[in-house]
Amino acid sequence: MGAESSSGLDLNHWLYRLIAYIIDSIIAGIPAYIIYYVVILSVIYSGAIFFAWWLFWLLLPLIFGIIEVLYFVILEVSFGGATVGKKVLGLQVQMVNGSKVTFDKSFIRNISKILWFFLIIDWLVGVAMPGRDRRQKYTDRIAGTTVVSLRQPFAAATPPPPPPPPPS
Repeated sequence: MGAESSSGLDLNHWLYRLIAYIIDSIIAGIPAYIIYYVVILSVIYSGAIFFAWWLFWLLLPLIFGIIEVLYFVILEVSFGGATVGKKVLGLQVQMVNGSKVTFDKSFIRNISKILWFFLIIDWLVGVAMPGRDRRQKYTDRIAGTTVVSLRQPFAAATPPPPPPPPPS
């Protein structure tokens, strides 16, 4: 079905997860940037220009990471195991036994999103050293969660059955 390498890794699955992550990051980024600019402008107007320069490099990644973790955890737990991006792509987070993901497990699987560097390592370890479930990134293995495809993304809907013949 999907593009598979010789190791059986479904490359489309990881591509869909990446696209879903980009969609979700745009959504989570909007409030992060608003909060960031409110803080930066208030610091600049207070006269602490040197402090604002340090905030510029340190505060945005921190605010973005916190909002992103909260966004993913809250939506995965309360929105049927999916964020907006995952819903669009037909993906769902669930426990490896198929049950609904819990708050604590969702937090564990999303903690690497607090800083982009940790997220890249999390994904690379998941792809480079796949476990029994090749759909898991490293923190998914720790949390006992996995991301499954509920439907084929971008596929056309099945056509309706033809109408019955007219009565004679």
